[in-house]
Amino acid sequence: MREDGAVTRFDPDPAAPPRRGGGILRGLAGLLGELLITAGVFCLAFVVWQLWWTDVVSDADAADTVAAMEASFNDSLVPQGSEAGGNADLRQIKLGDAYAVVRIPRFGADYARPLYQGTTRTILQRGVGHYDKTVQPGEIGNFSMAGHRTTYGKPFNRIAELKPGDRVIIETADTFFVYRITDHEIVLPTAVQVVLPVPNEPGVKPSEALMTMTSCHPEFSSRQRYVQHGILETTFPRTDGLPAEYMEVST
Repeated sequence: MREDGAVTRFDPDPAAPPRRGGGILRGLAGLLGELLITAGVFCLAFVVWQLWWTDVVSDADAADTVAAMEASFNDSLVPQGSEAGGNADLRQIKLGDAYAVVRIPRFGADYARPLYQGTTRTILQRGVGHYDKTVQPGEIGNFSMAGHRTTYGKPFNRIAELKPGDRVIIETADTFFVYRITDHEIVLPTAVQVVLPVPNEPGVKPSEALMTMTSCHPEFSSRQRYVQHGILETTFPRTDGLPAEYMEVST
């Protein structure tokens, strides 16, 4: 302190050894800051990959698969006048095989996703999966499908927008199967009864060709499942084509 009472800066003895404690703490703080920044970058990259890049990859893969199936279907068309609805070949589909195209007019005129046999994690990363313990399209019972609502192409992202009367079209090598939405429900992931031969009615023998679609609910969560149910409205031989009115969307 100066004689006039003013406080002056204290200058340590230059010959005194440096105080190491403060330097170590500052180094640790800097290292922690760098680690947190690195972790933040990795988290951001993961979010971008999960929410955007998986869609890009899956959409491209789905488009290629649909195009390949369409070409294959055209090469193996059944003779003109054959009956629609023959599922003998569909019963021989192997796990992981793509064998049909799912079209949902409510989701857009260009909406087309491959339908794979099975609902494993790998399968659902590529498109819509068919519950392999349920019947095939057009058969008596409950033809059931699952699809992601977010990520991996999110084929069922708009499942909650479907209304009673909306159509879901399953295109196979020889037949268009046209289902009509009847109702929906929200259930827990453990509610396997929604894909029973008669949904939610254990032990009841089916008498109609039904359909069920399942996806996670709400979006970005797997706490519940959003479920849409439908019934077979009609079928058309693929050689005849699908009438244009069946791709129209009711208001």
